[in-house]
Amino acid sequence: MSDAKRNPSPSTADPAGSEPADDGIEQGKRLIRVADDKGLSLAQRIANRFYLMSWKTPIHGRRLKGKYPLKLLAVPDDEIPGDPKAGQAIRAGYFLFRGLKQPINALDFERLALIPAFADYLHSFAWLRDLASAATREQGAPVAEAVLRKWLEVHADTPSEPAWRADNAGWRLLFWSAHAPLILSSSDLVYRSLVLNCIARTARHLDRGADKAPPGLPRLVSWGGIVAASMLLPGGAARKIFGEAGLKRAIENAVHGDGGILSRSPLDQLEAIMLLTMVRAVYDVRREQAPAFITEALGRMVPALLGLCHGDGGLGSWQGAGAIDPATIEAVVRASRVRARPLRQASDWGYQRLVAGTTIVQIDAAPPPVARLADAGCASTTAIEISDGPQRLIVNCGGAALSGAWMPDGLAQALRTTAAHSTLVLDDSNSTALLPDGTLGRGVTEVELHRQEQESGSRIEISHDGYVRRLGYVHRRLLLVSSDGKEIRGEDMLTPAARRRRPVKLPAQLRFHLAPGVEPTATADGMGALLRIDLGAIWQFRANTGKLAIEESLWVDSEGRPHESRQLVITAEALPGGSTIGWLFKRMG
Repeated sequence: MSDAKRNPSPSTADPAGSEPADDGIEQGKRLIRVADDKGLSLAQRIANRFYLMSWKTPIHGRRLKGKYPLKLLAVPDDEIPGDPKAGQAIRAGYFLFRGLKQPINALDFERLALIPAFADYLHSFAWLRDLASAATREQGAPVAEAVLRKWLEVHADTPSEPAWRADNAGWRLLFWSAHAPLILSSSDLVYRSLVLNCIARTARHLDRGADKAPPGLPRLVSWGGIVAASMLLPGGAARKIFGEAGLKRAIENAVHGDGGILSRSPLDQLEAIMLLTMVRAVYDVRREQAPAFITEALGRMVPALLGLCHGDGGLGSWQGAGAIDPATIEAVVRASRVRARPLRQASDWGYQRLVAGTTIVQIDAAPPPVARLADAGCASTTAIEISDGPQRLIVNCGGAALSGAWMPDGLAQALRTTAAHSTLVLDDSNSTALLPDGTLGRGVTEVELHRQEQESGSRIEISHDGYVRRLGYVHRRLLLVSSDGKEIRGEDMLTPAARRRRPVKLPAQLRFHLAPGVEPTATADGMGALLRIDLGAIWQFRANTGKLAIEESLWVDSEGRPHESRQLVITAEALPGGSTIGWLFKRMG
């Protein structure tokens, strides 16, 4: 998709997460934006060229073999805890990834018959963090070294994908250095030399390929690996200049001004914060001040991430993510050292947050991400999630990006549809098309957003054009949240699009997916339901038109495991002259 200009809007948060007093935003239309790489100055291009030439000449060899002997200059701290359950599994002799198991003694890196996400987990050596959380150095080193020897036998001399894909290489360099005691405790000097040479080779590989990585998280990780290598390997002064310039450029092109990542994925946002935290740890261990652009980026990204957290502290289910658990969010935020309030208006990232009393409402207020930036992008424009204190009430199914034992491809694709989200579905079709190859097609390109804050509460109106081209209707959603958070009123309107043929009557369904533990009971008139939350309050739901049904649904947790749940489905019609479905959630007591 080509770039699209957007009306300028004022910044909604400073790096610390503060917001304007009126909590308002400029009204106007917006198109999804894809950042292009910014051009380098002539001086930067010349400096980069001279640096890149160094690994093609004897100069680089002399640095590695002569004046600068191969060694790690320091071991940075990894402040983010791993998964003890996965770590215990490794100690027991197998890798555990989203319910899938791979015995270590049967591990063959030449013919790795695993799903891509599991293969990346192994090639990136992210599992070292999990092992470190469940084992001492003495317990974990023999296992880690045995796996690394298997990997080196196949991949040390022959770069290939996915093992040497730039993002896997960047993560691998960071995890190898942070958990060096697990892989470099051996007294075998030949093995140690091979590992150190592979670390140096990984750095050179990234020098050549970081800017070829896809924009967003993959390119951030690639440049983060270069920066880490520049300070952890001898003779890295030139690489450091090169790497910091590249990382700064990657951040500028991957992260919106409000701190949200291009892919719109909370999972990518979380990993990008982890990445910058690990890079900063390298500066810490070398007793150097991290560049201001890293600190500033973390200061924007953490409030944006917190803006998608519910009252329980865990993430909402957006753009294929599952409900990442509160402990993980807390650990990553603590490691980032950023103390900030949740961002209520991430206008560029495309999410809005309403808070009143104990009620939190999250809203998808943007088009889906561009297909090449997100493998699990979802047709979820105008969807909402609601929580009441630590209890979730309305959710999206989520989990399309969490492939594993419980998430077959067919289910993952179904979870990306509009019907898997808490919003309106027209004529059983997606607001943005999902193509047979799994990519996002035509649909929502323009979203109009109006937000107001008043003493009586908050008001948001969103509209999108996802159904205009195919069906001739504009979908508008109005949300009103009372100042005490006990009432959430909504209207979903379907109006004929201007300059289009008069649309025909079509079926419409309004879906609200209930969180697990929310038990619905339909009212006798078929227009409402009582919603009882385990250990929580009772909410009443009412619709002013159509017919209400209670149907089966599912909700995916942070490990990619589906849980049975229910959904409220209001069936109505879109009429050529326009139609409206009004609804209300009201907290009882």
